[in-house]
Amino acid sequence: MAKKSWLARDKKKAATVKKYASIRAELKAKGDYVALSQLPRNASPVRVVNRCKISGRRHAFIRKFGVSRLTFRELALTGQIPGVIKASW
Repeated sequence: MAKKSWLARDKKKAATVKKYASIRAELKAKGDYVALSQLPRNASPVRVVNRCKISGRRHAFIRKFGVSRLTFRELALTGQIPGVIKASW
């Protein structure tokens, strides 16, 4: 499980991105990169990290399911993800 402070930091970044989204879009449309650079760093959507909804792990994140590979494997093997079965050949 990821540290709670990391999860809280990511939530805070996501809120900041949402807050400044319209302002960033206007500045980018105008081409005013000086004013764009004056915005907070966390206002950039690139700084938001995809994290597993269950474990908080950020590496090996599967976007379609919103979980990491390890959590995905556990859920798939227990049959909690519909339509996903273990391959056998």
